Amino acid sequence: MSQAQSLYPLIERALLCPEVEDKMAWTESLFRDWRTGRLARRDGPPAYALPEPGRPERPELVHPARVPKRSLSTRHGHGALLHAIVHIEFNAVNLALDAAWRFRQLPDAFVDDWLKVAAEEAGHFRLLQGRLSELGFAYGDFPAHDGLWAMCRKTDHDAMVRMALVPRVLEARGLDVTPGIQRRLAGIGDHASVAALDIILRDEVGHVLIGNRWFITLCRERGLEPQATFRGLLEEHGMRQHPGEYNLSARAAAGFFADELEALSRMADSVAGGR
Repeated sequence: MSQAQSLYPLIERALLCPEVEDKMAWTESLFRDWRTGRLARRDGPPAYALPEPGRPERPELVHPARVPKRSLSTRHGHGALLHAIVHIEFNAVNLALDAAWRFRQLPDAFVDDWLKVAAEEAGHFRLLQGRLSELGFAYGDFPAHDGLWAMCRKTDHDAMVRMALVPRVLEARGLDVTPGIQRRLAGIGDHASVAALDIILRDEVGHVLIGNRWFITLCRERGLEPQATFRGLLEEHGMRQHPGEYNLSARAAAGFFADELEALSRMADSVAGGR
């Protein structure tokens, strides 16, 4: 039997790869090979900071305010909306790979979880890239912003902070907005994209649940109360829960506390009452 390969250089290869198809294929093979015992954790803590993750020359990255509006009244607007989601999935692949690569003090279960998430995000990218292609567009045809990876940089010092601010804030917001996007797409008859988002929403509930479990685990290992710690991190980083509709059933399935769900429900009712 051949000796297992070292895991971390292969994660790094996928993370830094600028070619989209190679990145997705290597990401999916990482999880398969890890699960079948072909990869082993031999390296200590990262000896250096990774540069920016590999990405193709396009899309052009712009400030969020410069990303075009996504009216679905035209084919271009339809494509721009799907492209925005494809770009989120591309960044989500990099984020999950980075978590598995960076936080090496955590157990094998952490690596397993985030390699699984990375592989599923790669599947989501392929699924929506296919829909984009059917509309006559490709990934890179529209400008995009770098907000998700910017949060990766801000949280690269602490796995607990990463779990709080990426899965529990940014990815959880995806749970909230997806049903509204599906309604808009159904309104123009794009039922194929609605079905794709059903798959993605189901998986994303699992991803947020993984982030929630690790956040709570890491808080308790440090003797911290999770909800108070989360509120403190939101304040420290100048973040807040955006008012609007919340997908409370998805958030409940993703492991949010009952107190948090009640607070979000009150916030949503307050916003609705003010309209």
